[in-house]
Amino acid sequence: MESRSQLYIGGAWVDPVETGRITVENPATGEPIATIPEGGAADVDRAVAAARAAFPTWAGLSRAERRDYLVRVRDALAARQEEIGRVIATDVGTPLRIATKIQASLPITDLGVYIDALAEPEREERVGNTIIAREPAGVVAAITPWNYPLHQITCKIAPALAAGCTVVLKPSEVAPLTAFILMDVIDEAGLPAGAVNLVTGYGPQVGEALVTHPEVDVVSFTGSVPTGTRVAALAAASVKRVTLELGGKSANVILDDADLAVAVKVGVANAFLNGGQTCTAWTRMLVPAERHDEAVALAKAAAETYLAGDPLDPATRLGPLVSAGQKKRVLDYIQAGIDSGATLVTGGLEDPTRPDGSAPAAGGHFVRATVFANVDPDSVIAQEEIFGPVLSIIPFTDEADALAIANNSAYGLHGAVWSADQDRAIAFARRVRTGQVDVNGAAHNPRAPFGGYKHSGIGREMGLAAMDEFTETKSIQV
Repeated sequence: MESRSQLYIGGAWVDPVETGRITVENPATGEPIATIPEGGAADVDRAVAAARAAFPTWAGLSRAERRDYLVRVRDALAARQEEIGRVIATDVGTPLRIATKIQASLPITDLGVYIDALAEPEREERVGNTIIAREPAGVVAAITPWNYPLHQITCKIAPALAAGCTVVLKPSEVAPLTAFILMDVIDEAGLPAGAVNLVTGYGPQVGEALVTHPEVDVVSFTGSVPTGTRVAALAAASVKRVTLELGGKSANVILDDADLAVAVKVGVANAFLNGGQTCTAWTRMLVPAERHDEAVALAKAAAETYLAGDPLDPATRLGPLVSAGQKKRVLDYIQAGIDSGATLVTGGLEDPTRPDGSAPAAGGHFVRATVFANVDPDSVIAQEEIFGPVLSIIPFTDEADALAIANNSAYGLHGAVWSADQDRAIAFARRVRTGQVDVNGAAHNPRAPFGGYKHSGIGREMGLAAMDEFTETKSIQV
């Protein structure tokens, strides 16, 4: 079993002040695979002090110098991509093929976006007799989740570092192992001491100490709505800038002229990516009422190819959920769907089996790929983020009804629309109240701003917009 006993603070691996330990488990088996430090407020104090001390040095580097450091980090992560994919398959449960192709490659892309940005001249705007400049905001607290554990870190620290900020990172204690790999890489890359610091631990101790720390200038948080609202409330006491990425309940709208077979197949794949533990998952599939049964048959056939299995098996498409608690949460939602009167098409409450009838693994947190049809758009399974492999198919009468259902959500992070007429699809996308909409399965663009409306959060990650979240705007009259 792997043991990480130290925190990364001030450019060195150091013993924590606190002596507690956190056990990390393999969700496919329920067995412990590692232990990490359980840091506390005293460790946060040391890390923030190191970041504050490093800030003048890091902020004072030229764009080319910061770029060179990010290149070293990116290249070192690229060299360890296979290792990172295997670690994520083991502590998150993401199937190995996806863990390597997406989970381990996105961080490399994240860094590349800001490496390219730093190759461009500083952005300065002039309005009349005023120079509008952007300056690094200071010390950033980055608090990240477990579902995309390394990408959610790099999409925060890469723009923060590019903007000239220093960082204290608190990763999720559920899947923290790639954060330690990243700190090894940062140490090898020789970043100035204190530019990036790592304190592991639980939210009520480490997270809240960071959010309330007087020397932290910006808090960037990704996680649940209840935790995000608490982060915002705590940060408000010291007037910190806060960015929140809090999840979604995305609608995949298939208009009446769309290629139904393609749209359903892609929609099912999106909904079940990473076991449905993806904030952008298209978990509501909206289909024309007259084609509902056809869509249901297509979705059933597609979903039943997602058999739960060992995430280290390259053939596995559906791994376990990350924890026993997450499994219970998802099963409770499946029961709520049954109780609501929705039609259970496939999947359900029983433990999944392999084609030969055997269980994927004893002790693993597996849930069947589940599809509901004839779902009431106001029901619990259509309104709340489940974070598991559960898809709701909702019929609509016409385009206006589809738009009303799509916007009938407290969330507004992502979504999709399909039509044979691209102009029609784009016009529909403009009216959907979400931060991103994919038209006809268009590819994700890591250089575009990412974030949501309503309960999906505040601010933007990725692209140049993310750098702006870590800067202050100054007007200089001349």
